[in-house]
Amino acid sequence: MIDLLALQSSSAHPTIITLVYTLLLAFSLSSAIAYVYEKTFMGLSYSRNFVQALVLSSIVAATIMQAIGDNVGRGLGMMGALAIVRFRANFKDPRDIMFLFASLGAGIGCGVFAWGIAIGGTIAFIIAAFIVSRAGLGNRHFFDGLLRFSMPNESEARLELEKLLKKHLKIFVLVTMRELEGGKRLDCAYQIRLKNKKGAADMLTDLAKIDGLSGTHFLMQEATTEM
Repeated sequence: MIDLLALQSSSAHPTIITLVYTLLLAFSLSSAIAYVYEKTFMGLSYSRNFVQALVLSSIVAATIMQAIGDNVGRGLGMMGALAIVRFRANFKDPRDIMFLFASLGAGIGCGVFAWGIAIGGTIAFIIAAFIVSRAGLGNRHFFDGLLRFSMPNESEARLELEKLLKKHLKIFVLVTMRELEGGKRLDCAYQIRLKNKKGAADMLTDLAKIDGLSGTHFLMQEATTEM
């Protein structure tokens, strides 16, 4: 079994075993970060290449830090070399940047042989990412979506509609209503909040049973995510 204390004590003059262990640890930590990113992703523009970049960036960071070591000249030379390369990656989601920084941080921690900090920091980041994702922090959607349809302008149809909406919805607010066909039909739009988010299909099925109701459209709030 690898003696971590012996590896740590020889970090000034790293051996092949130390270098291999460092790169494997960087790969493992960045893979865990990439896995959490994939499981907690909630946007629309998912990129397989970005997930792979999260894994590879940690190994690159660890390699660079090992190459620099405690040598100031190497550090300055590395800065000059990296300045030549211009990175033009366009991050539309600030969350992607945080995951990239986490992967780079894990790689840098491994590269300077601060393995405890790299492991602890990665675990803390993963736990925080899961908590924030599951808790829905930052979600200010009061309504689940927009429901639109047209129906006969009759009291019987309106009473049947109100009964159905109360059955399936916690809250429903009339946004617009306009007359069609000389007042014979009504075009209505409601902001709604479902009692059960999985019950949208049941609601639409019941709406179809109302005589004369047509043109039903239901737009979920999540579909309006910023691009």
